[in-house]
Amino acid sequence: MKKFVICLLVLTFLISAIGVAGTAAPAYKIGLVTGTVSQGEDEYRAAEKMKAKYGDMIKHVTYPDNFMQEQETTIAQITGLAADKDVKAIVVNQAVPGTVAAIRQVRDLRPDIIFLLGVPHEDPPIVNATADLAFETDQEARGVTIVNLAKELGAKYFLHYSFPRHMSMDLLAKRRDIMKAQCEKIGLEFVFVTAPDPMGESGIPGAQQFILEDVPRQVDKYGKDIALFSTNCGMQEPLIISALNTGAIFPEQCCPSPTHGYPAALGLEITDELKGNIPGILKAINQAIVSKGGAGRFATWPVPTNYLLVEACVEIARDTVEGKMELGDMDAVNARLEAAAGVPMGINKLDKEKGNFYLITSGSVVFGKDEF
Repeated sequence: MKKFVICLLVLTFLISAIGVAGTAAPAYKIGLVTGTVSQGEDEYRAAEKMKAKYGDMIKHVTYPDNFMQEQETTIAQITGLAADKDVKAIVVNQAVPGTVAAIRQVRDLRPDIIFLLGVPHEDPPIVNATADLAFETDQEARGVTIVNLAKELGAKYFLHYSFPRHMSMDLLAKRRDIMKAQCEKIGLEFVFVTAPDPMGESGIPGAQQFILEDVPRQVDKYGKDIALFSTNCGMQEPLIISALNTGAIFPEQCCPSPTHGYPAALGLEITDELKGNIPGILKAINQAIVSKGGAGRFATWPVPTNYLLVEACVEIARDTVEGKMELGDMDAVNARLEAAAGVPMGINKLDKEKGNFYLITSGSVVFGKDEF
C-alpha cells in the first residue's frame, strides 16, 4: 500500500511537471528594431512595453538617428538579430532605408525568419515582394477621411501646405489630388500653399517660421473656418500653435498620433507617468485644448500609428510563429490590429493579388467633444 501511494505521488508530480512545461514560455525569440527616443519615441516606448510584457523573448535594438547616411549600421543591427538561432521573427518599425537589403541578406542564411515591417520608407512594391508583412497608413483613403473630418469640425476651406520635393512623391501627390476632389464633392474650397522645404537652405526653423507667419494671413483672407494640413512632420507643431492662436481648424497630422505635435505645441511635459500612457496623454491634450478655446476644432487618431504597429506586429509575429494565424488572413491581421489599438480599424491590401502589405485607417478623437 505504501509503495502504491509513493508511486501515485510520483505519477502526480510527473503529470504536474508535464502540465507546467506545457504552459511554459515558448522557446523562441522575436527581434525588434526601432528608432531611438530622439528619432522615434512612439515606437521606442512601444518596444519598452513589449519588453516588459514578454521579457527575454524580445530582443530590442535601435537603428541610428542618422539612418539615411548610416544604412550599413541598420543592416548590421538586423542581421545581428538573425544570427541568433532562437530568433524566429523580426519586427522593424519604422522600416527605414536599408531594411530591404538586410532582409535579402538574412534570407540567404535564415529563410525561416518572418519579417514584419511598420511604416516602410522604401518603395512599396519592393517592400511587398520582400517582407512577409508590412503596414502603412492608407494615404489615399485619408485623402477622403481627413477632408470629411474637416467639414465635420466646421471647415469651409481646406488649406494644404507642401513643397515640390513632397509633391514629386507619387503617393503624396495622389493624396493631394484626392483631397482636392473630395473638397469639391462635399462643398469645401481647396487651397494649396507652397511652403519652404525643411530640407532646404532655411531648414526646419525656416519652414516652421513660415507656417507661423502664413497661417494668420490665410485666416485673415478666408476666415476662421479653414482647416490646416501639411505633408511635413516638422510643420505640425507650428500648425497647431497657429490654429489655436487664430481659431482655425486642425483635423489631423501628416502622421496621425496624439504625440505628434500636440505635446510640444501645448507645452505639455511628458512625465514618467505619461511616457507610453496614451490615455493619459489624450486626457492632458484634451484639457489643454479646451482651456485654450479650441474645443471641437482639433482632432487626431486615438493611438500613435508607430506605437500601435510595434505592439500589433509583435502579437502577430507570436501568433504566426506558434501557428495560430496566417499572415494572408486579413481578418485575423485586423483582429490583432484592433486588439492593440482598442478601437475599430480600417484595413486594405496594397496589392490584392499578392503579398501582405496592409494599408490602415482609424477613426478620430475630437478634443473637447469626445470622452477621455
